[in-house]
Amino acid sequence: MTTTSSTPAAPSKALPLSDNVQEALAITKRGVDELLIESEFAQKLARSEQSGVPLRIKLGLDPTAPDLHLGHTVVLNKMRQLQDLGHQVIFLIGDFTSMIGDPSGRNATRPPLTKEQVEQNAMTYFKQASLVLDPAKTEIRYNSEWCDPLGARGLIQLASRYTVARMMERDDFTKRYKNGTPIAVHEFLYPLMQGYDSVALKSDLELGGTDQKFNLLVGRELQKDYGQEPQCILTMPLLEGLDGVEKMSKSKNNYIGITEPGNTMFAKIMSISDEMMWKYFDLLSFRSIADVAALKAEVAGGRNPRDAKVAIAQEIVTRFHSQQAAEDALADFVNRSKGGIPDDIPEVTLGGAPLGVAQLLKQANLCASTSEAMRMVEQGGVRVDGTVISDKGLQLQAGTFVLQVGKRKFARVTLSA
Repeated sequence: MTTTSSTPAAPSKALPLSDNVQEALAITKRGVDELLIESEFAQKLARSEQSGVPLRIKLGLDPTAPDLHLGHTVVLNKMRQLQDLGHQVIFLIGDFTSMIGDPSGRNATRPPLTKEQVEQNAMTYFKQASLVLDPAKTEIRYNSEWCDPLGARGLIQLASRYTVARMMERDDFTKRYKNGTPIAVHEFLYPLMQGYDSVALKSDLELGGTDQKFNLLVGRELQKDYGQEPQCILTMPLLEGLDGVEKMSKSKNNYIGITEPGNTMFAKIMSISDEMMWKYFDLLSFRSIADVAALKAEVAGGRNPRDAKVAIAQEIVTRFHSQQAAEDALADFVNRSKGGIPDDIPEVTLGGAPLGVAQLLKQANLCASTSEAMRMVEQGGVRVDGTVISDKGLQLQAGTFVLQVGKRKFARVTLSA
């Protein structure tokens, strides 16, 4: 890749924004946290419409973990919207940068991954991301393609283009420095290498979460330094999980996994609050802005918000499974709400009868511990064959019965002596 700097051409006269460009801009801005700089991006859209050349939209992801939940798909959804507008989306797998470790939002150095871990995670990651993106229209790149050839000399030359003072403008670096928490030199290389990706790909727009803003801006500055037109940046907000408070996270157990069974996905979405439901529409739905606005007006006018929640739940289950799966999930949810038992519950065989109810719930994987099981019994959240159990000391004899914990956890248990 040519790394010679040059002076960018003087900006040309501003192009008028057609109705199509203004609509594309509205779609782009839907649900975003920031679009910088909006006027520049509008001109990029206008120029693309005039020339017929699609914009290059970049999303870089380090394959640090193989499984995705709906929170991860927020940025992917925005990529798909831009893809549907006719632009070229680039799914950049950070196989080089993930071996450095992204320090964004962290108060300690993140351990780098091995090459084998990166390759394994990357395969699963793109397969799951393809449930959102159109894989046939997605350009897949690995940043080792241009980072490896840099070598030590090229890396030193790249590092000369950014100052330590500018690196220390980054919030997490500043906090760690003030707190006396070590910052390794290689961590400064991460935003630098991510920025270099934008130079290599000549990106017009880079997407990321709100915690990536500093890194995205580094790419913009490096492009200027290399004589390229600077990319615009788009940051997406973090999606709250089922509790409606914390960001969606597996560690907080408030997540909806995109490979979970359709019935589970549907029921989890139906459990979110009516208020949070509209944020899910903004960040996860592919419905038009007008459709969502009309639905919101209907709910404000008296329509049951449950109908809107069913709509977003079915849309998401259809995306990751199928239309039939979404219909089956709705039927299953209605059946459960009426006290019915789902068809596809796990079959569990245990021994040791008679067995205390708390121990039984733990062994059947319906509760993480006997203390949790006790709490669920106290709260009236445990049923045996449809009957609510209130006795924490209940001993179950040998036999087959259906256990239920809460609204969504079931198991058909066969208990022997």
